[in-house]
Order: sequence, then structure tokens, then C-alpha cells
Amino acid sequence: MAITHATSDVPEVDPLVPTGAPGELLPGYASGPDSFGFWGMLGLITTEALLFSSLIASYFYLRFRAGPHHWPPAGIAPPELTLPLIMTAILWSSSIPVHLADHAIRRGSQRGLRLGLLGGFLLGATFLGLQLIVEYPKTLDLFTPRTNAYGSLFFTLTGFHGFHVLVGLAISVFVQIRAWQGAFDRHRHLMVRNFAMYWHFVDAVWALILCTVYLSPRL
Repeated sequence: MAITHATSDVPEVDPLVPTGAPGELLPGYASGPDSFGFWGMLGLITTEALLFSSLIASYFYLRFRAGPHHWPPAGIAPPELTLPLIMTAILWSSSIPVHLADHAIRRGSQRGLRLGLLGGFLLGATFLGLQLIVEYPKTLDLFTPRTNAYGSLFFTLTGFHGFHVLVGLAISVFVQIRAWQGAFDRHRHLMVRNFAMYWHFVDAVWALILCTVYLSPRL
């Protein structure tokens, strides 16, 4: 872009617009470990991992204090496994299209990026819908967060994870909007990669919650 001087007709170069002249420093785009955004997301994931670890440690502390034959407390049956296992399959499946979207944009495939993000969003929304519409109403008929410590931990762990899924879906919507605006290419896709890292983390945490909340009471 060039700005024409009004009086002398001598073109002046806008210093904010690169021209590609020899020796000019063109703007660079860092990605992966070279970018601050990558380390910021890594720091966020580390903090969230410590938070989930504390909640899971609290669960097992109270369980061992209660004794092997008093957990869940009397009057509460161990959680049903069929629906949680279906939800698990759906949530873990959502990592596949997100992973493919991340790799697609690294190859410069806009179509692969958009389809992958949309597929991950639909699967994640299905998981959250099953949790809120099917699982929680059935569970609330048996116990609530105020019933006892077990009920409080059950809803805290699963609810906190569900909140992270909701945040991930909101991020996915924003990334999809930016993808349809053509904001990403094979060189500039940091936002896609950070979202993929977050989503894979949410899926990995669910594995710990599945083992803690749904499987361990049956051991």
C-alpha cells in the first residue's frame, strides 16, 4: 500500500505495511513451543490438572475413611455403567475429528479443518446433552449434592468436568467462526492447536473421572 503525498506527488511508504523490499523485516508468526500462546495453554492445562487431582484425591480420602464396605454410603447403589460408558465412547470419539482438523490445517486444508471442528463439536455437545438431560435427572432421583459427602463429590467431579466441556464447546464455536473467516492456514493455526490441546485434555480427564466415580465403587 502506498500513500501519495498531496503536495509533491512523491509516494511515501507506510511503515506499517510490509513491501517485501530487500532487507526488510517481515512479520513472523510463531507456532508451537515458539509461541507464548502455546505455553499459556500448557500452563492453563497444568493448573486444571492440579485442580482435578485435588478433587480426585479428596474423593479417595473420604472413601478410605469410610471403609471399603461403606462406599457409596448406605442407601446409595454404585453408579450405573451403561450410560457413562456410552458417554465415554462419544466423548473420546470427539478427539478424533479435532485431531484430524488440527492436522488438516497444517496441510493447508480448510475443508478438513472445518469438518473436523464441526464433528468434534457435535460429539462433545452430545456428551454434554446426555449428561444434563439423561444422567443428572436420574441421579438426582437417588441422591443430591446435599445428601452426603459422596453425593457432593459425585456432582462436583462430574459437574466440574461438564463445565470444562461447555467451555471447550464455546471455544470450538469461536474457532469455527474464525475458520470460516479464513483466519487460519498452514503457517498460522496456533488457535486451532491450542483448542486441540484443551479438548484432548478434557477427554483425558474424563478417563480419570470414569475410573474414580463410576468404576472404583464396584471394586
